[in-house]
Amino acid sequence: MFYSPQVLDYFHHPRHAGELASPSTISEATNPVCGDVIKLWLSVGGGRVTAATFKAAGCVPAIACGSWLAERLSAGCTLQEAAAITPEHLEAALGGLPAASFHAAQLAIEALRQALAILG
Repeated sequence: MFYSPQVLDYFHHPRHAGELASPSTISEATNPVCGDVIKLWLSVGGGRVTAATFKAAGCVPAIACGSWLAERLSAGCTLQEAAAITPEHLEAALGGLPAASFHAAQLAIEALRQALAILG
């Protein structure tokens, strides 16, 4: 399977991996077909994400997607900007994903949607 240089970079050098000590919310999304899991921790203040971390168990693209998402969110995204991130946006930012791996982008965004829903 061919992965873009961006996917491989985020896989080999994950950003913002781990847990936050006192997050505003924690969410977890699981793909029932392949078993991939992405867990997302967010801290929020003043309508912005102040910190984001992730843990992923799954394929190379799942780890890369979780890493890219946590990095993007940690860059000070407003909650509205975070809500506008789509699987297609994530896929494009990673230089594309093999068709069979698009589920990883969907999984990361599902974890984000759950976190935003908890925050209200």
